[in-house]
Amino acid sequence: MSTPIRVLICDDQAMIRAGLATIVDAQPDLEVAGECGDGQAAVDLARAVRPDVVVMDVRMPVMDGIEATRLLAGAGVEHPVKVLVVTTFNLDEYVYEALRAGASGFLLKDAPPDRLLHGIRTVAMGAALLDPDVTRRLVGRYAARIRPAGGPAGNLPLTPRETEVLRLIADGLSNGEIAAALVISPETVKTFVSRILTKLDLRDRVQAVVFAYRHGLVT
Repeated sequence: MSTPIRVLICDDQAMIRAGLATIVDAQPDLEVAGECGDGQAAVDLARAVRPDVVVMDVRMPVMDGIEATRLLAGAGVEHPVKVLVVTTFNLDEYVYEALRAGASGFLLKDAPPDRLLHGIRTVAMGAALLDPDVTRRLVGRYAARIRPAGGPAGNLPLTPRETEVLRLIADGLSNGEIAAALVISPETVKTFVSRILTKLDLRDRVQAVVFAYRHGLVT
């Protein structure tokens, strides 16, 4: 049997922490590596126990989940930890900031347990977790704030088709939906996504979404 995915749970509400821990520990392929109630404790504990995934709340005392995520998974971190952000509000502006800080995805706290478990497994495998509908609303709402940071889209090292795929990723489409929209195979979409991430030096689809908005590829 493969080694279980080790999960660190960070939430300032004890009942939520206990509930998340119970859900995780009930799975044969997952185990709780630790629990804590604020961002600073999450940083310290994650560095000590090296979990595979940190399930991170956003609004917490001492240090919020955004700064904790930046310290654990942000640019320049030597040994980044995968972070799955959970939030009460699907249009919480702090969630975008957490994704920009290096989180691999986000979920709503009212998501069913099977979606949480899927999210943990997805992030642990190195993939990004973005709910398409929530992504459209969340990032779109803050597009005006995001956009001015990058250079003009015309200077991007992408082919026209790669740029088109990047726009569809930023719109929240899955690989299957992109394949249907462009009338190509899902395998071809995967190839395009891989090339885009490599050319732009991006870690995952989360960073691709942020990049597209910051460079004005979507409105």
